[in-house]
Amino acid sequence: MNNKGVFIVIEGLDGSGKTTQARLLAKKLSKKYNIFLTTEPSRGKIGSYIREYYLYEKQRLPTDVEALLFAADRLEHVKKEVVPALDEGKLVICDRYLHSSLAYQGSSGLSIDWIRGINSKALQPDIGIFIDLAPEVVLKRLNRKKSVMETLETQQKVREIYLKFVENGELVRIDGDKPKEDVATNLYSKVTEMIEPLRDSI
Repeated sequence: MNNKGVFIVIEGLDGSGKTTQARLLAKKLSKKYNIFLTTEPSRGKIGSYIREYYLYEKQRLPTDVEALLFAADRLEHVKKEVVPALDEGKLVICDRYLHSSLAYQGSSGLSIDWIRGINSKALQPDIGIFIDLAPEVVLKRLNRKKSVMETLETQQKVREIYLKFVENGELVRIDGDKPKEDVATNLYSKVTEMIEPLRDSI
């Protein structure tokens, strides 16, 4: 076994099941690997601020400010949690990461190149997965207060951007419109197929 970990990111619309799938994947992979499961916004100071004081307000911040907040949280998260875990040889599974910023802030008209620029110091994931489900379905699933980004129009635009990342090879699409257990099986199969070549090349 190499002493270098693998960075796995699970993306998707809120309500797509990505959080559940990240947890199920971590549980399955833990039988073979040392796992570190994390999320964004992070549980750090900036991420906690985003969760507590921003996500469920009535209005969104200016999109560039929003993007800068998420980028700052991401950099702190990577330095304090992700990189140390990878250096210990762990498989890091992150529920949301860079492509969330590209999709959500990009859907509001902010330049994707600019968003990439402010995230230039963020670690690139080894494996990126997109759990795909129609916006109409995910919004019906949400039985809690919706965040400032969870409108049908926003979610439709976000999905379109995610699918472009699938087309260009940045993300791998997993069909989320199946029973939870089937999605989990497909996700585990795809990720395990991708892990070993990565570890062998390190």
